Amino acid sequence: MTLHFALAPLVALIAGILILLRPKLLNYIVAFYLIFVGLIGLFPRLASF
Repeated sequence: MTLHFALAPLVALIAGILILLRPKLLNYIVAFYLIFVGLIGLFPRLASF
């Protein structure tokens, strides 16, 4: 049995929870999320686990 999951939705979920817990982190979380999604777009092999 193989488990496949997408990283971007998982990161978005964690980011959403962190924003709810610490609203002052919004700028940093959005910046890191955008960098993460950009890297996944540039190097799609990183996302294929």
